[in-house]
Amino acid sequence: MPIALLPPQLANQIAAGEVVERPASVLKELVENAIDAGATRIEVELEEGGVRRLRVRDNGSGIPKDELTLAVARHATSKIARLQDLEAVGTLGFRGEALASICSVARVTLTSRHRDAEEGWRLVVNGHAENVDCYPAAHPVGSTVDVEDLFFNTPARRKFLRTERTESTRVEEVLRRLALAHPEVTFALHTPGKAVRHFPAVVGDRQLERVGAICGEAFLAAAFALDGNRDGLRLHGWVAEPTFSRSQADLQYFFVNGRAVKDRVIAHAVRQAYSDVLYHGRHPAFVLFLDLPPDAVDVNVHPTKHEVRFREQRQVHDFLFGTLKRAISDMRPEHRLAAKRSVMGAPAAESDRPPAEAFSSAPSAFAPRPQGALALGSSARASGATLALYERLASAGAEPAGAFPPAAGAPAVSAPTLPPESEEGPPPLGYALAQLHGIFILAQNEDGLILVDMHAAHERITYEGLKRAREAEGVRSQRLLVPVAVAVSEGEADRAEEARPALEALGLRVDRVAPGQLLVREVPALLAEANVEQLLRDVLADLQAEGSSARVQAAEDALLSTMACHGSVRANRALTLAEMNALLRSMEHTERSGQCNHGRPTWTALSLPELDRLFLRGR
Repeated sequence: MPIALLPPQLANQIAAGEVVERPASVLKELVENAIDAGATRIEVELEEGGVRRLRVRDNGSGIPKDELTLAVARHATSKIARLQDLEAVGTLGFRGEALASICSVARVTLTSRHRDAEEGWRLVVNGHAENVDCYPAAHPVGSTVDVEDLFFNTPARRKFLRTERTESTRVEEVLRRLALAHPEVTFALHTPGKAVRHFPAVVGDRQLERVGAICGEAFLAAAFALDGNRDGLRLHGWVAEPTFSRSQADLQYFFVNGRAVKDRVIAHAVRQAYSDVLYHGRHPAFVLFLDLPPDAVDVNVHPTKHEVRFREQRQVHDFLFGTLKRAISDMRPEHRLAAKRSVMGAPAAESDRPPAEAFSSAPSAFAPRPQGALALGSSARASGATLALYERLASAGAEPAGAFPPAAGAPAVSAPTLPPESEEGPPPLGYALAQLHGIFILAQNEDGLILVDMHAAHERITYEGLKRAREAEGVRSQRLLVPVAVAVSEGEADRAEEARPALEALGLRVDRVAPGQLLVREVPALLAEANVEQLLRDVLADLQAEGSSARVQAAEDALLSTMACHGSVRANRALTLAEMNALLRSMEHTERSGQCNHGRPTWTALSLPELDRLFLRGR
């Protein structure tokens, strides 16, 4: 066939294949246009999941009569006019493809009244935006876009749509994301046979109300606010504690300059930040907003604008990872209890409850009372590497976070004495009352009861101590008695030569001995028994994909986690009250103490209102 220009209608339908995938994508484009027009109230009406009909009404600035026909033309927009505008996009829409693409695959009625006009105007497009006329119509200031019979002229694409319920669910999810990103706008969703979904506008500190309405009260109870700034970047929002993990990534909302995006740089940074605290196969929950200068991010890399490209990817990745990791590390028991207290509210039976008695560290009648201090880890055997690490730690004058020795023969770390009660009241985790079945510690705090899995808690404390010891010493390398030859491609060999300083910082000394062969002479001391060839290949792959590698640290962390597990207090070990309280105090001062090394929770709380409900008090 000879080369020829495509007919405008066919070109529009090809573009529609990129922009209009289903009713949810139609909604996204129309609502973003309304927000760009300054709307403060947006109403959506849905029929048959949006396939039969989807109407979006807003109170924005409206469209003048002489621009109404241009609005449905391809690549017609009021948001950019020159190349410099495209390099620093400050609006949600800018490509001028949305309305033209929608009009090419649906019956569209566009009615609008500009804020300076005395009357509204309407145009109707039935799959073809050529030679359309507009005529007067009654309408308040703002616009209404009525989209009917989606894909009526492309039945092959209509077959790919799902059931009405599925399409409705996807429409609601898009609206939730837009409502989270723009709390200053009121949203309403009308669906036949269902209650109206209404999100009133909120400002300032009340933004948390919008988050709770969309993500649920359970998320609010587990969420911690964060706000970090560095080099023109700002990350703010809420992250849930790791114990509030999900089986699916269905409660993850990330916005870049008010635009919901899915980006591999962002995903990798979040995954790394949560890598040490999540249970296997679980996903974190968060609502996060990244603000940066418009010229530092390219939003013109995909027609639907779901993906972005950062000008300085490494800077953004490191900023996100560092900010999130600090926020997760700072999730101490007092913060978690305060968040839960704010959600639970006042006790249900306050008038019926006697005044709270003073917290006491005196021995409980229910706690076992061994006469002497116990070597709690004496039943566990620690590896030579564990003992060596503790010995190096002791010689450096530092102590691990754990209050107990890891194993027989290891340097004993004295348990801290119970501090006197301060004017601020009892400590967050309170004081121990008893040991249950040799597994759990029962404690009383200001809010109610605390139940601690003593092995999981001590495992995390020991693990963090081992990691601090490694950081104090740095990565120690060990020379291999017999260097390991690794056959690689020439590209991988070039990469290894370029990244030689980075590899040495990871404890790997690698020499290039042939165009396609590397020789590994030194490896990290903790990984001397690892598969050296596989480790090197994985590190090179990470360097190629991400520009850095956490492979060595992850492997070392896994080994330290195993050491901590074997070096921690085991079940059926009777503890004194002093030892139990020492463990509670260590938990309060240890990062990520809410989860063990495997992501399991280490403690839980039952507040007095929850206990009241269990026993029907106050009813």
